[in-house]
Amino acid sequence: MTSLPILNISESLIEKESKYGAHNYHPLPVVLERGEGVFVWDVEGNRYFDFLSAYSAVNQGHCHPRIINALKLQAEKLTLTSRAFFNDKLGDFEEYICNLFGFDKALIMNSGVEAVESAMKLCRKWAYRVKGVPTDQAKIVFAAGNFHGRTISVISASDDETATKDFGPFVSGIVQVPYNDVEAFQELLERDKNIAGFIVEPIQGEAGVVVPDSDYLPRIKALCKTYNVLFIVDEIQTGIARTGSMLTSYDIYDQERSNQPDVLILGKAISGGVLPVSAVLANDEVMLTIKPGEHGSTYGGNPLACAVAKEALQVVIDEDLANNALILGEQFRLGLEEIAGRTGLIKEVRGKGLLNAIVIDSTEDSDVAWDICMKFKENGLLAKPTHGNKIRLAPPLVITEDQVKECLEIIERSLLSMK
Repeated sequence: MTSLPILNISESLIEKESKYGAHNYHPLPVVLERGEGVFVWDVEGNRYFDFLSAYSAVNQGHCHPRIINALKLQAEKLTLTSRAFFNDKLGDFEEYICNLFGFDKALIMNSGVEAVESAMKLCRKWAYRVKGVPTDQAKIVFAAGNFHGRTISVISASDDETATKDFGPFVSGIVQVPYNDVEAFQELLERDKNIAGFIVEPIQGEAGVVVPDSDYLPRIKALCKTYNVLFIVDEIQTGIARTGSMLTSYDIYDQERSNQPDVLILGKAISGGVLPVSAVLANDEVMLTIKPGEHGSTYGGNPLACAVAKEALQVVIDEDLANNALILGEQFRLGLEEIAGRTGLIKEVRGKGLLNAIVIDSTEDSDVAWDICMKFKENGLLAKPTHGNKIRLAPPLVITEDQVKECLEIIERSLLSMK
């Protein structure tokens, strides 16, 4: 009689998830049970540097004690009321986040894609109520190569076949232009008077950390102003100190805030990875076009989320995490460039702050990047490929200089072992 192989704890849990869970993800084969700061531990007790940070949701580090304390204190008092009633935390958080980022109003939701959906609805409502676009003729422009989430309306703006195949028909009124191509956007504006808004990532994270020209966003904003189009920036992944400043698109501490968008979309790290919280920020002319009953969420703006998010944002400010990301990001990229020269496996290093990626010298459909990430895992660092041959490298912003040096050693050792 043939005996079945005995599975370790990780293998058993992975098998259980495969049996009972939907197969909509392809995770790295590691089962995590604990996190603290820049580290996570698997169920066997192995420690890893986390270089994904839950897609930049854990900028403040895993289980930051101040954020967890805010969660505990509020969870013992009140967690959810729905928006049928007021609660004592929502207005306080709305005031805080509006003052911090320089807007009149905030719409608090849950997931990042909910915030993008909300911004799309807000853009259309503004187009009809304020701009005067004929009914049902409003169009929203997206940049090619984007990633804003996976709902039907959002993937209607995607050119990623993995995200769109067999999910049609898609939402109409959506147009694409090439990313980092101001002239293409201007030509579209000149042809079509029903453009309501342009939604763009300051850096395309899921595409492999694609950084546009430094004048791209200012020129896009100027065109939007000229043609009376809403400039909408998705900072869900790039915001909250990730790229070396509180936001990538504009300096919140600059009184003029010359590059400030008309609508700002936030998510991920505004709760420090503790709860799903997202926000859409805009001024009254835009935000007040939506009236009671026209949009909402049972959990959006719940008191638990508001208490957590306010503390999470304050942690970023108090610990000066933007400056840490700026300084250590430069050191990290310099180290990666040196490793590229010594190993010959890295074709390109790109990024800003602590949002970085290496492009592996292989085709997009090869397994080389995956194999490299498996080697990283063996050596104590967790990262994951995106778009085939690109590996995003984005640790929590509480990482230290010595830890950066240690991680560079892990990366180099792993790459050399692949040769």
